[in-house]
Amino acid sequence: MSQQTPSGARDRAAVGVFTPKAAILFVAVGTGLFMYFRHEKQKLLEQKQKELESRQYGRAHVGGPFSLMTHKGEPFTDKDLLGKWTLLYFGFTNCPDICPAELDKMTTIVDKIESTYGPIVQPVFLSVDPARDSPCQIAKYLTDFHPRFVGLTGSYEDVKATCKAYRVYFSTPPGTKPGDDYLVDHSIFVYLMDPEGQFVEAFGQVTTVEEVLGRFEKELREWAKEKGRKV
Repeated sequence: MSQQTPSGARDRAAVGVFTPKAAILFVAVGTGLFMYFRHEKQKLLEQKQKELESRQYGRAHVGGPFSLMTHKGEPFTDKDLLGKWTLLYFGFTNCPDICPAELDKMTTIVDKIESTYGPIVQPVFLSVDPARDSPCQIAKYLTDFHPRFVGLTGSYEDVKATCKAYRVYFSTPPGTKPGDDYLVDHSIFVYLMDPEGQFVEAFGQVTTVEEVLGRFEKELREWAKEKGRKV
């Protein structure tokens, strides 16, 4: 009969005996941990989905289909805005001060974004004075601003329908003719749209360049996290 050394007994006592009960307990604990972590993962996924839906449902329904003409005389629709972030302003070329100031601000914003991220933002100027703002007139007007500006115009009916889709108010004096000297009363907002054509934010006249950039970068981070890309 072999004798067990004291050190062997100590080793056996330290390791213990892997009995059927221990095996069942081991499997039960492992299964429990697996189910727990799977449940927690599902909770995180559901929370992220709710946050995404909250952001989407919380946004106003702004924008929609339109068909206009660029300052180069080329057709342009809402589909041409897809694939890039868009900064969109509604104004008119005979505006004495507010419109030029807003387009200057947009130019600064686009320049700053381009210096960091490249040309991922498309600046757009849409005329609310189609009677006087021909493609040629808009082309001349936009030479004072960012070179990538797209100017849009069209028939009065098409412009009015587009403004309605974007919730933009505009009004011309009654009985005006194309050659008359008049001002157009209109909403003063710069619209930020995402690369899928969804409304993000409307920035008022008092919003600073820094505030717009801050909001844009926040949206860009969330977009990149969700989509895995910047545009």
